[in-house]
Amino acid sequence: MRQRFLLLSASMGAGHDAVAGELAERLRARGHSARIQDVLALLPPGVGPALRAGYRGAVRHVPQLYAWIYAAFLAAGPDGQRGRSGPDGGAGAVARPGSAPLAALAERALMDVVDRWEPDAVISTFHLSAQVTGRLRTRGVLDVPSVVTVVDFAVHRGWLHPGNDMHLCVTESAARTAEAVTGRAAEATGPVVPERFSESYAARTGEGRYGHWHREFERLAPGRPLVLLSAGAWGVGAGLPGTARQLVAHGFCPVLLCGRDERLRRRAASVPGAIALGWVESMAELMAAAHALVDNAAGQTAAQALATGLPVIGYRPLPGHGAEGIREMVAAGVTELAGDEGELANALEKVVSPGPVRELRVGRGRALFRTDAAQRIADVTRAGVRTA
Repeated sequence: MRQRFLLLSASMGAGHDAVAGELAERLRARGHSARIQDVLALLPPGVGPALRAGYRGAVRHVPQLYAWIYAAFLAAGPDGQRGRSGPDGGAGAVARPGSAPLAALAERALMDVVDRWEPDAVISTFHLSAQVTGRLRTRGVLDVPSVVTVVDFAVHRGWLHPGNDMHLCVTESAARTAEAVTGRAAEATGPVVPERFSESYAARTGEGRYGHWHREFERLAPGRPLVLLSAGAWGVGAGLPGTARQLVAHGFCPVLLCGRDERLRRRAASVPGAIALGWVESMAELMAAAHALVDNAAGQTAAQALATGLPVIGYRPLPGHGAEGIREMVAAGVTELAGDEGELANALEKVVSPGPVRELRVGRGRALFRTDAAQRIADVTRAGVRTA
């Protein structure tokens, strides 16, 4: 049966849009219709761009301010109990600010889209849209299933409105948290990344590293292990050129992924022995040619690396969701967090060459990819009823 899906994303970096885009492609491949809507565009004029600019500015220039915002609005309560939350996603035991006022601003615009497009289900890949759909489902205004696809390893309370029908999560731990908080069904389907990353894993384990990037790295850094250093789409991170210098000193060839930050790319290009790249379209092929990823955000780049069989090391995590996400990855056994230069070098030494540590880490990472989230979305929508 052909179905219609409205996917709600947000232009905050690239991760949420990447997941929404991949889900849309998978659903269309099954014969369904899918439309992607930026939830920031549903807010009153100027609010979405201001929210995006404020978030980007805080993470880049005032990280401690963002850490405070995350702790106040999104993180678990001070008593550590995630399970006591009210209908707007806030903790019931302690009065804390939430995103309900912001979510309310998008409700009417979202329902206008729903009324015009008449989807069979609404899918959220951003926590603000999960709050909007949860509120509308609770009041009975939105009368089609609402499924939340959590893109983060750490499930903060912004994702967890009990009005939504189901949460699809990256890990079993995240799914247990979602189910405990919302009282509704949650499943660990694993990260949502394009199939080409798994194909790169097959190439890595079969015929070895391949393609343009492999040839380029053989020319530029023969004999040195290639370590990708991720800064996300916005080129965000603490002391990235300095980290690159440290890696060079320890015998690695750091490849800085500077995203769309041309200024960072120019700075990184001045580090002797390092390679600086801007926005990369062929990320799967790049990862197939590398030996490890140093990550600070536990976002889509980390998920893509796990799909490719590329070991991930956490280092200098971004405040808030980055730090919490890497802690969750450590708990899942798919990474370790290096506390300083020496720990980073030691952690990389253990995973850049074949051995028991690398094999265990790669195996655990690959095991996260359990179920096709798009298929589960179609199944829940076809059932047409609440799943808990």
